[in-house]
Amino acid sequence: MKLVRLLLFVLVPMMGFSQIGGEDEVYLGGDRIEAKFNGGGIEEFTKFIRKEFDYSKVTKAGKMVGAFTVDVDGSVKNIKITEFFDVESATEFIRVLKKCPKWEPAKRGGKPISIEIKYPMVFREK
Repeated sequence: MKLVRLLLFVLVPMMGFSQIGGEDEVYLGGDRIEAKFNGGGIEEFTKFIRKEFDYSKVTKAGKMVGAFTVDVDGSVKNIKITEFFDVESATEFIRVLKKCPKWEPAKRGGKPISIEIKYPMVFREK
């Protein structure tokens, strides 16, 4: 019986802290502030994409999803295309992301953190 109590005393606190720390953190405090692009959110980033993307490179309708990291210094890194329908469109999206100015990084507890953003683009028939 003493062993059961000891295990409960040791394991219960560990279970409570098991979700704090690491990449798969669960945040209940709500202190995370999202990254900002040109003083705004994803809407401002969409304006940038629409302005810079050469739509003549798109040869057919389809969906493309790009992913990238906004680093702690606001730079765009680790660009990858996770879903695409033709190489030309994917190459153009990568070109635009490489041209992207720095973001204001996301913050947690007042400190900059890096985050991954997944950005879908859907192209329709003209």
